[in-house]
Amino acid sequence: MNKPVLVIMAAGMGSRYGGLKQIDPVDGEGHIIMDFSMFDAKRAGFEKVIFIIKKENEADFKEAVGDRMGKYMEVSYAFQELSNIPEGYEVPEGRVKPWGTAHAVLSCIDQIDGPFAVINADDYYGVEAFKLIYDYLSTHQDDDKYRYTMVGYHLGNTVTDNGHVARGICEMNEAGELLSIRERTRIEKRDGGIAFTEDDGETWTFVPADTTVSMNMWGFSKSILEEIKKGFPAFLDKGLKENPMKCEYFLPAVVSSLVEEDRASVAVLKSADKWYGVTYKEDKPVVEAAVKRMKEEGVYPTHLWEGK
Repeated sequence: MNKPVLVIMAAGMGSRYGGLKQIDPVDGEGHIIMDFSMFDAKRAGFEKVIFIIKKENEADFKEAVGDRMGKYMEVSYAFQELSNIPEGYEVPEGRVKPWGTAHAVLSCIDQIDGPFAVINADDYYGVEAFKLIYDYLSTHQDDDKYRYTMVGYHLGNTVTDNGHVARGICEMNEAGELLSIRERTRIEKRDGGIAFTEDDGETWTFVPADTTVSMNMWGFSKSILEEIKKGFPAFLDKGLKENPMKCEYFLPAVVSSLVEEDRASVAVLKSADKWYGVTYKEDKPVVEAAVKRMKEEGVYPTHLWEGK
């Protein structure tokens, strides 16, 4: 069994933040959020990382992240390109938005030959999450079903004071396996609670703070890549008709279909860690304060990679 590989989705446009937020430092030592993820991943056992980026960001990304990380982990790149769609389909004129998280992961199909974990570049997941997912991927293989996993978080630990976020709301069985996951693209703090809207704020549905949500930290066997590829034309048929400029092919949708068809199980590994992320510029001071505190508490050394 091949050792698990870490895949980091860093091709997002940073539209709500304004700029390439993935390479914006969050401490006085120049570390970015990804540094903490990779440090935690390396401690957990990961030795290789694949960065999914946009081709036009390659030089900036390598300078800020990849060249430096190459000293500590094996590094490779995959490019999420709008034009990477099945034969017979065309990118709508004027579309700039990427095709979503499932499409991002699909761009790694030629580089993965075993289990892998997927994370977002601009989210802090915590030390525990990487240990949980590495241990699972190292000890489970597909049998009569695909054996996938995800790290789940308490919704209350994953919202920002500065706007809305997208989260996958999870329903699980008594064994802690995923039954369904619904991507809610606008969740925010509201009237002392947390709520989502699907009609631009006309109506709101409140959700308990201890609800388990996905932060796009997934663990897969390589089987998911063929499933994403197979499902892409059907997604495009529907999406290009209904929302050609903004439709997105989400990982949770692919996973949900496989679970509903009883072809995959997804073990939900729960982390009590608090999420930190820079969705909006106003989030940055919160992340900086959290990093400072964690260093003071000894969770991280002042200079992450010294002595590595």
